[in-house]
Amino acid sequence: MKKLFKNLSIYINNFFFPFYKSKDLKLLFKNLEKDEKGDKEVAMFVGGCVRNFLKSKKIDDIDIATIFSPDQIKIKLSRSNFRVIDTGIEHGSVTVVANNKKFELTTLRKDLNTDGRHADIEIIDNWQEDSKRRDFTINAIYLNKKGKIFDPQQGVNDLNNNSVKFIGDPQTRIEEDFLRIIRFLRFSLQYKSQIDQSTAKAIKINLNGIKNLSKERILSELFKIINLKNFDEIISDKELLNIFKLIFPEFVKIERLKKFKLLKNFVKISNELYLSILLVDNKKNHEYFSHKYRVSGKTSETLSILGDNYINCINDKDFFKKKLKLNLYNIGAENLKTVFCLYLLDKKNLSKKDIAFFKIIDGISIPKFPYDGQYLIKKGVKEGKAIGKILKAAKQGWIENDFSLSQLELDNMIKNTK
Repeated sequence: MKKLFKNLSIYINNFFFPFYKSKDLKLLFKNLEKDEKGDKEVAMFVGGCVRNFLKSKKIDDIDIATIFSPDQIKIKLSRSNFRVIDTGIEHGSVTVVANNKKFELTTLRKDLNTDGRHADIEIIDNWQEDSKRRDFTINAIYLNKKGKIFDPQQGVNDLNNNSVKFIGDPQTRIEEDFLRIIRFLRFSLQYKSQIDQSTAKAIKINLNGIKNLSKERILSELFKIINLKNFDEIISDKELLNIFKLIFPEFVKIERLKKFKLLKNFVKISNELYLSILLVDNKKNHEYFSHKYRVSGKTSETLSILGDNYINCINDKDFFKKKLKLNLYNIGAENLKTVFCLYLLDKKNLSKKDIAFFKIIDGISIPKFPYDGQYLIKKGVKEGKAIGKILKAAKQGWIENDFSLSQLELDNMIKNTK
């Protein structure tokens, strides 16, 4: 019911207050059109914002295609309140910022030469030609400032039918940029699109081309797939699943997704959570993945914590029993719930008692260590290394004694140290 109300709210908002009528966008287009003659379109919306608008979905990122080069955009906006940032200058893209809102502006272009990773481009002012070099028909739908659609590749019809199609020959499009294989996977999953045989064949023929892409580009696209609301459904689509596994053979535990929907509401959804579900085993498979794709320090550290404790939990029968509170203290509630989630996903059957254990974890509170340096100074301990030594020993004793240490016990430790 909530989802229905939310979708209805977005539909009503898009109908009465379309995004392209915002003050910031009106002012941006006014600046771009200044000193231009005739009624030629100098800029139009394209990409996700257009797709989401037509699908009555929430609009986040706004991409704008324009006939102007990055340098021309800077000149056009030089005396305005818009700030221009060089975020993708080599691709003809800049980010325009105003009132904490960002708009991505990209120059119309034509690909001259491509090698599967990069392209030599030519700046053009022809919207039809610009549409031809885009990847999918649904990504070549343009919307002008008045809400009028320009659809040279019949993308609207494909969008209405939830059909993801390459523009022109799939083989040609893929050979221009092998990342389009992973992008096709993402959009097909997002729109629940069926893959036709010619496209599936072109993808499989060119899978080796992915090896030539930078690991950063691949990882970025992978996170976009993982962040899809229906990512779990990939396990039910044999064709998509097969391609996904061929691209990411490291995901040895992907079958866990079959049962994850039963546990989804009990853990915090994140990139690290999904990576742990796909990767973590008793052979530290995640370490190879982290090294290969050069994941962030935070992600690598989290996967290491989850991986080590996953091994501990399957080897120690007391991990979720006698040592529950200690493990909760050591790795935190969210990490502990993720480890428990992995443990359950590997079980043949799940019971209500299993699932209820998440609430038990949430109900445990770890007290704060009650002593500090000031307490020791009042007890006559001189400032210096002794304070750190005593506190370290006291904290260890506090942990080992089920997070309890009386003042008398601490006083005895102080005396022994003296």
